[in-house]
Amino acid sequence: MRRKRHLCSEEFAYLRGKTKKPVKATLPSPTMYAYYWVPGISEAAYPSPKEYLADACNILRDEVGELVRLGATYIQFDAPELGMLTDPHQREWFAAKGFDPDRMIHDGADMLNDVIKGHPGVTFGLHICRGNDRSRHMASGSYAAISKIIFSRSKAERLLLEYDDERSGDFAPLRDVPDGTTVVLGLITTKWPREETAEELKARIREAAQFMPLERLALSTQCGFASAAAGNAIPYEMQEQKLKLVVDVAREIWND
Repeated sequence: MRRKRHLCSEEFAYLRGKTKKPVKATLPSPTMYAYYWVPGISEAAYPSPKEYLADACNILRDEVGELVRLGATYIQFDAPELGMLTDPHQREWFAAKGFDPDRMIHDGADMLNDVIKGHPGVTFGLHICRGNDRSRHMASGSYAAISKIIFSRSKAERLLLEYDDERSGDFAPLRDVPDGTTVVLGLITTKWPREETAEELKARIREAAQFMPLERLALSTQCGFASAAAGNAIPYEMQEQKLKLVVDVAREIWND
């Protein structure tokens, strides 16, 4: 496996030319490439999944370097595979592919740290979701299954976490977030046309603030509205309404 061209440098350069506002570039995490290892086929190219992921890590390290060279100051890694490792059924799926689920949690932290190191002045985010395709999800489970490793060891300054329904568990794993790291609470669903209220969101933010300081919390939607081309079953007007709700609640809580 080798890079033929950069993954998102063209998109970043295009967007940078269209706005003076801060721009965030997004990339897959190194261990997300575990999806594409196929036992019985991939061994023709790599002796083991470990060597395969090492090449993925090298490609991503090069991609980060190119984005930084182009002026990126905020790079987010999306890691649905880490969210899947909170779910016993999905852990079995990874194990059947030849991955040790517990080892993947450690490797996920270490490989990501290796990719992002050496770029002072650049903010790195880590988004841990549970799938977001056509209003479906891939996994359920509390972040407690991974928080003591991923939260505490990750060098990403922003953790973007899904908390839009009961599948995510409670906020107690936020205790494992180190000082200096901000948690972006994904409280507003992008999967369903559910209308959250400002009071509901403020109550949940106050609940999360029992486990880490309010000044290190932020608010967002739980994921994107269209992680795949088909998108989710939410009308455009409601998507706009949800984004406005993020802004209104954030201003009320953190600008008071």
